[in-house]
Amino acid sequence: MSEYEAGTDFDAEERRIWAGRAEAFQAGFAKLCAHTACALLDAAAVGPGVRLLDVGTGIGTVAAAACDRGAEVAAVDAEPGMVELARRNAPAADVREGVLPGLPFPAGSFDVVVANFVVNHVGRPAAAVAAMRAATRPGGRVAATIWCAPAGQGHELFDRAAEAAGAQPPASLPRIASEYDFPRTPEGFAGLFTAAGLADVSCETLSWDHLADPEEWWGGAAAGVGMISQKISRQDPDTIKRIKAAYDELTHEFVGPDGRLVLRYHALLAAGRVES
Repeated sequence: MSEYEAGTDFDAEERRIWAGRAEAFQAGFAKLCAHTACALLDAAAVGPGVRLLDVGTGIGTVAAAACDRGAEVAAVDAEPGMVELARRNAPAADVREGVLPGLPFPAGSFDVVVANFVVNHVGRPAAAVAAMRAATRPGGRVAATIWCAPAGQGHELFDRAAEAAGAQPPASLPRIASEYDFPRTPEGFAGLFTAAGLADVSCETLSWDHLADPEEWWGGAAAGVGMISQKISRQDPDTIKRIKAAYDELTHEFVGPDGRLVLRYHALLAAGRVES
């Protein structure tokens, strides 16, 4: 088994967390992740005729946006339900199942490889970035986003509600092995790109206000979508009811004039060039 093919327990747990939750993701948290799509494509200078691979495409948000720019788009995701939705949302893209770091394409196949909030979902982030670089031709670009630490007020809201309800964090939450982890800072994220051999590496912080209906935002957590929700969805039914009651009280701090939550979020966007 090669370095790029080796998996981790973290990866296996991530697959279990996301299995069967594509529709629930599309109904809520996908809208949060969509905020960075344009900035990600801008960082990679995506335009007409660019051969692009969108890694961990999810419901196809970035892939669809790249198609709208005239790019020739391929996309992969590990979850079959996501692949199905991405094919609907980005019909012009070639969407396949694929799991980082084992991308199903020959080396140097693309002008650009991007990943929107994916590197934070793999057990070996450095290997993931290295695989993205390997799929990119000399002179091409690699760009990716991850959440900062802390990520934003929506995460904080769930954590505070769970704490107010007296909920204990599940003991089984996966953790990246310390030897593979990295600081969720501009320097830490840029370091992955530099270590992968990319040149002209840059990393910036993106901040925005995400607007969400309170019940829509809760729905993603209740459905167990992603790591953000596991402290809630893995509780017993009575505890979940207490968390929901605490959540309903706390949302008043974040509700805007139109009744939607106004949640400040922060992400990191890194980019680099494959040397010729």
